[in-house]
Amino acid sequence: MDFRMWAFLSALFAGLTALLAKKGVEGVPPNLAVAVRVAVVLIFAVCIALVTRQTKVNELSSRTWWFLVASGIATGASWICYFRALQLGPVSKVAPIDKLSFVLAMVFGVIFLKEKVTPSLLGGAVLIVAGVLLTLR
Repeated sequence: MDFRMWAFLSALFAGLTALLAKKGVEGVPPNLAVAVRVAVVLIFAVCIALVTRQTKVNELSSRTWWFLVASGIATGASWICYFRALQLGPVSKVAPIDKLSFVLAMVFGVIFLKEKVTPSLLGGAVLIVAGVLLTLR
């Protein structure tokens, strides 16, 4: 499978996540909900790593560790905010706002990774923002 199929599957599971998380945070503190989610993700990821024999953690460079830890912190902060937003608002409004992360990722990619700005990238970002604004009406 190429990256597009993996990205589509990611979108599919993320869409399910919004629905399941909305139901999961009913009457539960968001930090506890995130802790349970993280524990499940950890167990799931470790099982996948073991089954696929990807266990050479000691071979990761310190630079790789730093970026993975920073990514984990950003993910945790995102999930805590997301779960709190789901407690306070409808999933049909929270999920589109959360997907502004796509546009932010594009901007960060251009700024920090020197990725190329193309007309289709710019047009896609504009359409995403327009779509989010439309769903908030």
